[in-house]
Amino acid sequence: MKIIIIGAYPNSIIGFRGPLIRSFVAAGHEVVVMTAAASEDVVAQVTALGATFRPYTVQRNGLNPMTDIKTLLAIKRALTELAPDHVLAYTIKPIIWGGIAARIIGFSGFNAMITGLGYAFEKGSFARNSVNYLVKHLYKFSLANAKNVIFQNMDNRKLFIDLGLVKADKCYRVFGSGVDIDEYQQQLLPTGNITFLLIARLLGDKGVREFAKAAQIVNQRYPEAKFQLLGPYDSSPDKISAIEVEQWQANGQIEYLGETDNVIPFIQACHVYTLPSYHEGLPRTVLEAMSIGRPILTTDASGCRDTVINGENGWLVPPRNVEELAKRMIWFIENPEQWQSMANSSRKMVQDKFNVHQVNKAISDIMGL
Repeated sequence: MKIIIIGAYPNSIIGFRGPLIRSFVAAGHEVVVMTAAASEDVVAQVTALGATFRPYTVQRNGLNPMTDIKTLLAIKRALTELAPDHVLAYTIKPIIWGGIAARIIGFSGFNAMITGLGYAFEKGSFARNSVNYLVKHLYKFSLANAKNVIFQNMDNRKLFIDLGLVKADKCYRVFGSGVDIDEYQQQLLPTGNITFLLIARLLGDKGVREFAKAAQIVNQRYPEAKFQLLGPYDSSPDKISAIEVEQWQANGQIEYLGETDNVIPFIQACHVYTLPSYHEGLPRTVLEAMSIGRPILTTDASGCRDTVINGENGWLVPPRNVEELAKRMIWFIENPEQWQSMANSSRKMVQDKFNVHQVNKAISDIMGL
């Protein structure tokens, strides 16, 4: 069969969808990958997987009617020219405009994968609430004729059904994007002063500000503790500015490590992986840290809560709660004898539930491949 995978951000296509692309190709399917224009290196990596790369016009963030119309037309043209048997779209723009394009041409093989709700579902100012309202209606229209809608956690699935955005009989759940347990092998915890690591795009709803504030609190009591932040700056309205990050570094709150296309050595160098996010589909970086064998400190929020059993492989804290986050950081500092058993539990959870091969098989079965 011919399958088109539609994403938006080219630099994450290999890390997040590479194993899925490889599994489709290995099963004998022809795969076309569509994202925004990519570097030669990314295109080469897609080609090495046995797929074909096709760029298209897409703006990941914001609402620009002219750009979004171009996105719709580009996807419509691709569906018409390539005549696929199945389409799998993920993230907001590909799902909305891909679903609408499929409706326009009467294509019945459109599958959507909801990998998180994102900024558009956060309530707040009049502008944000207006975006929230519009996005919900666009989702409802784009998913009306979808073959399947795949969610990465039950909270998001329930929300979409309760809001009437999609019918329950076409909804499925998989355990995130999965993680390759052979690539992300368990490693011994490092020696030295305790290091808390956060890997994320620099966005407010990833809990980056809470991480920096909690670090400041903890350092007053335990100045030897290290707090590292790894990830790229972003153009979203919810972005963290370089000025903020520089100020945190000047204050000694965090160490900013920049961005990377290989998180493994950074996770290996930390003791506790931390993600104070407000919401996720199912956080890939947490799964990677669990596979490498690290205790997890994250939030009791959609997606995040699926990765932790309190007291067994880490701790959950309320979203946006700096004091509770700092309190659990201090718990880790004061209870080092608990780290290894939590690390082992993290690894076992990944092996049992979040293995990428199990996830990819579930996606293939849902799509009827």
